[in-house]
Amino acid sequence: MKLSQRKAENEIEHGKLLAERDPELTWGWQTPAGRLRAKRRASLIMAGARVGAGKKVLEIGCGTGLFTEMFAQSGAQIIAVDISSELLEIARKRCLPQDRVQFLEKRFEDCVLDGPFDSVIGSSVLHHLELEVALGRIYELLKPGGSISFAEPNMSNPQVFLERKFRRFFPYVSENETAFVRWHFSKLLARMGFEDVEITPFDWLHPATPERLIPIICTVGTYLEKTPIFLEFAGSLYIRGRRPLNS
Repeated sequence: MKLSQRKAENEIEHGKLLAERDPELTWGWQTPAGRLRAKRRASLIMAGARVGAGKKVLEIGCGTGLFTEMFAQSGAQIIAVDISSELLEIARKRCLPQDRVQFLEKRFEDCVLDGPFDSVIGSSVLHHLELEVALGRIYELLKPGGSISFAEPNMSNPQVFLERKFRRFFPYVSENETAFVRWHFSKLLARMGFEDVEITPFDWLHPATPERLIPIICTVGTYLEKTPIFLEFAGSLYIRGRRPLNS
């Protein structure tokens, strides 16, 4: 069996495992801190790709549609792709506007889509994919001048590193997923043809933060995100770039 096929099957099985539980609770999005993190993350992703009314947007790895619902509030036309039928079943129950939001069950790396797109976006998805194949496909699907905007796990964060190193103790981490070091990933994006690449560490608010401590952690986190060395250990990476206009 080819590595790509085995990886895809592993991700499908992982989607089934997550769907048997409460995926959004498992991912930490349903705690008070988690909901605040999700809202901030969605806002950053949309700002990074200039998502708005009249824009044609591709969301990769939409999962349960949690972020799709927030992206759809912008008025954009969204095609949302995921490999898991079980997670997409949850997404479709959100009853988002069918004239603007379309869910597709596809393996992104080899799916056929009606592009080009103004933006390609996603939350915590690139680290699940065959990276260079996926980035090449994203580049092809973007119109010249189109933008990418993603939030991904930061391998320099201690918890993220331990989750990948000892994944058997963290059932919400799939067999094949990884995380990124921002300098390496920035070089890869440039090599794949993207320009104006910016990768910024962010997010010090842990989902398990007690509600009464959220304001304090947010204040401290804002400071740490601007402090050299300390900022490198934030939980996530905010990734932006674009396809050159003359490409």
